[in-house]
Amino acid sequence: MKGIYSVLGIVYMITTSFYGSPEKTVMKNESNTKRIEKSVEMNSVKAEKTMSSSEELYHSIPFEQGHELNPDVFFKAMTGFENLKKAGLLNPDAHLLTVCDFSMSSNTKRLWVIDMNEKKVLFNSLVAHGKNTGDEFATNFSNTESSLQSSLGFYITDATYQGDNGYSLKLLGMDKGFNDAAYRRAIVMHGADYVSDQFAATHKRIGRSWGCPAVPRDLTQPIINTIKGRNLLFIYYPDQNYLSKSEWLKA
Repeated sequence: MKGIYSVLGIVYMITTSFYGSPEKTVMKNESNTKRIEKSVEMNSVKAEKTMSSSEELYHSIPFEQGHELNPDVFFKAMTGFENLKKAGLLNPDAHLLTVCDFSMSSNTKRLWVIDMNEKKVLFNSLVAHGKNTGDEFATNFSNTESSLQSSLGFYITDATYQGDNGYSLKLLGMDKGFNDAAYRRAIVMHGADYVSDQFAATHKRIGRSWGCPAVPRDLTQPIINTIKGRNLLFIYYPDQNYLSKSEWLKA
């Protein structure tokens, strides 16, 4: 009998050795829970700091009254700026933000060039959209050749050249499926006589390009020389398909 009890004792010890102490299991679960909560809290704080930093910067920029850049558009542009810079795609010391808000009338100054270091607007100008993108207001966008439409998204400014439209700036589209065909389509920034208040007064809207963000002739050289060389250009429109899919808008 003693032998049987000994065997049973050994079996019990072996089987129970696979189970941890209930107290230790609870402590381990509590530890994991605290670790997860701390991680979530840190990410939340990080997101709040990023947003508060963007908000602080926005409110420190003295926009001309009546010509303010929409804050939501600014925050989206900032998100793309930070992501592209982290990816090493912008100039390491880049501090310029160029935004075209194509949700606005083409008769308004809907292009801004902002110096984030100096916290000031360098340029606020008219800018044209593509012929088949819309009349006074932009409504349709494309990444297709010969569409004569503007393309949404983030661009990196490249080199300058003299072309059919005079002094021009090459643009590299960074959003796959939305503007990455820009270089092949020859979507560039250039000057145009039809981008002026005088043209708008006569035709009830400024003229339209073949998809390029064309600017006034007298501002062409100053704007291009300021933003050339791996700086950011963001062409915005509240298109939910684009906003939900752009990898650069992910926080």
